Amino acid sequence: MNPMKLLVEEPTYELSYLVEEKNRNEPSTMYIQGIFMMAEQKNKNGRIYSIGEMEGEVDRYLTEMVKQGRSLGELNHPTSVEVNPERSCHMITELKQEKNNFVGKSKILSTPMGQIVRSLILDGVKLGISTRALGKLIPGTDCHAVQGFHLICCDVVHDPSVSTAFVNGILESKDWIIRKDGTIVEAYEAFEDKISVLPKKSEEREEVLKIAVLNFLKSIR
Repeated sequence: MNPMKLLVEEPTYELSYLVEEKNRNEPSTMYIQGIFMMAEQKNKNGRIYSIGEMEGEVDRYLTEMVKQGRSLGELNHPTSVEVNPERSCHMITELKQEKNNFVGKSKILSTPMGQIVRSLILDGVKLGISTRALGKLIPGTDCHAVQGFHLICCDVVHDPSVSTAFVNGILESKDWIIRKDGTIVEAYEAFEDKISVLPKKSEEREEVLKIAVLNFLKSIR
């Protein structure tokens, strides 16, 4: 068991927009470019990410998500640890390291939410990119170090003071576990799975139940 908290961060607004024209018969493609993640410096939420952990996690995300065409993000942070394709608005196509920063390029999708993002950008609305991830918070003298960083996605956000607080208030107090198959569940859901099938013999059943309860109590401390 390795329980973690949901972490959403203040967005970066230093973004640029690129519109690629193909030909008269095909619609143009819009991209967002800029710093998507930063390491080795305390952010506005009082957290610091190590460059080593972020490098490793970005490598995993590139392999499992970006290269597979699965690196979707939503418009504003939802109250979920999963990405809903119906609410997706962009897809990351590049994520490169530049010293302690990770610079990304993301394609605005032709989905309903993507069309909203495109219209907002063309109308001059300032949008930001904010990460949604899991991790352990290790208290320090003036900040929390993040360990076990697991990137879920990067969301396009407008009002961080509302969306970030809303998500944190609902989900950050919960504990989450990443299973071996990559799925993410609440700690209690994992506990329920453990006790859903118990041995028939009473001695074995009591032992399995005891271990499951002890592990669950450890996971929520």
